[in-house]
Amino acid sequence: MRTILAAAGILVIAALPLVAPWLQFVLTLAVAKGFAALGVAVLLRAGLISIGHAMFFAASAYGVTFLARLGVNDFAVLLAVSVLAAAAVGAIVGSFLVRYRAIFFAMLNLAVSMVFYALCAKLYGVTGGTDGMPVPIPTIFGISLGEAAFKQVLFYVSLMLIVIVGAAVHRYLDSPLGHALSAVHTNEIRLEYLGIPVWAVLLIAYVISAALAGLGGAIAGFAIGRVVPDFAFWTASGHLVLVAVLGGIGGVPGAFIGAFFLELLHSAAVTVTDAWNLVVGAALIIVIMFLPRGFYGFFEREKASAL
Repeated sequence: MRTILAAAGILVIAALPLVAPWLQFVLTLAVAKGFAALGVAVLLRAGLISIGHAMFFAASAYGVTFLARLGVNDFAVLLAVSVLAAAAVGAIVGSFLVRYRAIFFAMLNLAVSMVFYALCAKLYGVTGGTDGMPVPIPTIFGISLGEAAFKQVLFYVSLMLIVIVGAAVHRYLDSPLGHALSAVHTNEIRLEYLGIPVWAVLLIAYVISAALAGLGGAIAGFAIGRVVPDFAFWTASGHLVLVAVLGGIGGVPGAFIGAFFLELLHSAAVTVTDAWNLVVGAALIIVIMFLPRGFYGFFEREKASAL
């Protein structure tokens, strides 16, 4: 049943740009943020809140531009290498940060990400400073496409990646390593007594979450066509946490449900009023108050009630 509902949701999203072409860009950004929020949700399983995952989001996007400068112009290669770069940064940073818990983990992630943001903003000769760097349109299997055609391909490839990557993350969360994350949150000491290295469990989760954020950053860079330091700013990290909590961390679809809801709500509010922040804020307060487990938690509860 879950598979059927997920497939139906993907088909509906895929068809929306055919009805309203302007939605293609909005939905592509939602997918990008959904991947990054999924990375945040993986850590939330262990009770760890990262207010710095925008760093990996930005690192991957900048990675695309640096690779393009070196002459790499294939879409698949750019996407794969930039994600691996984000995972590598996650492995380095995570090896230190996963030793901490609670507010210390959150604040240290924030501090490291803000150092990265400052470097992106100040190293003008390398990153373009606050002006950012353009993301060139890559080739796909050696075929050069126009901007409109490439953005369309990017959208449908992103939807395909939701299925592939989402299935892989689901398998991970349903594996002993994934269940160990919940055990860390519940009783970390007992897990250590059982001989399971908590540091290794959390480091693996951190690297996976960084790679997911990197995948979202690469997609966002391609969609927007430019990378700026604001990709790594703390408000972007907070936004990812909000998306993860809003959608619900009970399952993989939650991050994408939250991302689609927030992006579509923002787009609708902007067209209605200049005070769109008020509309979005009020809607979020209502959702958080009445759906403490997020949208995915609500759907799971309703399904359980029906059974």
